[in-house]
Amino acid sequence: MALNCTVSRDDFLEGLNSLQNITNKKGTLAILSNVLIETAGGGIYITGTDLEVGLKYFVKAQIEEEGKLTLPSKKVYEIVRESGSNTLSIVENDNCWVTITSGLSTYNLAGLASHEFPEFPEYDDQCFLSFSGSLLLELIDKTIYSIANEQENVYSLTSVLIEKEIRNESYYLRMISSDGHRLSIIEKEVETNIEELNLNPITLIPKKGVQELKKFCENRGFVEISFEKKQMVVKDDMAVMVIRLKQGEFPLYKAIVDAIELKDCIEIKRIPFLESLKRIDLLTEDIFHTIQIKIESDKMILSSNNVELGNAKDEMDITYSGEPLLLGFNCKYFIETLQVMESATIQAYINSNNSPCLIKSDQDEGFLSIIMPMQL
Repeated sequence: MALNCTVSRDDFLEGLNSLQNITNKKGTLAILSNVLIETAGGGIYITGTDLEVGLKYFVKAQIEEEGKLTLPSKKVYEIVRESGSNTLSIVENDNCWVTITSGLSTYNLAGLASHEFPEFPEYDDQCFLSFSGSLLLELIDKTIYSIANEQENVYSLTSVLIEKEIRNESYYLRMISSDGHRLSIIEKEVETNIEELNLNPITLIPKKGVQELKKFCENRGFVEISFEKKQMVVKDDMAVMVIRLKQGEFPLYKAIVDAIELKDCIEIKRIPFLESLKRIDLLTEDIFHTIQIKIESDKMILSSNNVELGNAKDEMDITYSGEPLLLGFNCKYFIETLQVMESATIQAYINSNNSPCLIKSDQDEGFLSIIMPMQL
């Protein structure tokens, strides 16, 4: 059977766009740069995978002949994006070649045999729970920035830890991330009964999976989620995504939080602090973004020094009555934390000149960030 169908340009483009971050990863298997297109149930499924994240997206189409084939993901996306017609026809020819017709434009594109494409992972269709897309986006936005990069030596830090908790007959979802230099925690109450959410004792979603989960949740009111031993499955009526979970341990983050005494609170206006940090960061060393923070009674002085370029100093009013403090921190870590917060005023707790800084606020309920100090 040779595939022959007509599809809406906008619907096809939306599906292809959702696959680009998955299929454009450089890898050893050429077939992973392709999308699988197959007819089913009054439309076509377009599927992409990098063997860590797989996404299958349904697009309504007029089917003339059933079939399936694979095409270069980036190139077919570019063809559809630049198309001037509202519809496109896709006709399979001999030797995996395809003719795509869009208005008066015709493209002949070479594909690869569909039997080479990896099988989409099987999953249990009975164990899904529904969650608000905006809730999941908040959990992700307040942890994704502090997940370690792939080159990090501690393998499990390249993931986010997800946990559930039932407390006082209320249900909570929690996400935690750390790159070894900072820790981000966000906990939100959910309406969904999460007793049937089958998390592993340690459930780690890899950074790439978190990025794609964020993209999936954008512009979706609700999504359905299921966890199995080795994978997370997310779906709605039009698409299903499978994320392979990582295995390993995660730092005992509760012990880190408990080690910081919540005394001598430093109250700081968030936006002025953020703006001051951005100014000071202009003259830090590029690699470590080291700044000095001097805290005295109701006053904070930020300073930076770059051997080649010069130095900078900024002063701002705060509310603080504890002992004077002199600390070194990575300026970038403070900036990224403050950018995901919403409160006008933040509370910071620093126990000594060598202690980490714990940041939270009344308006950012359930969120806290811990930033480790640096040697000056």
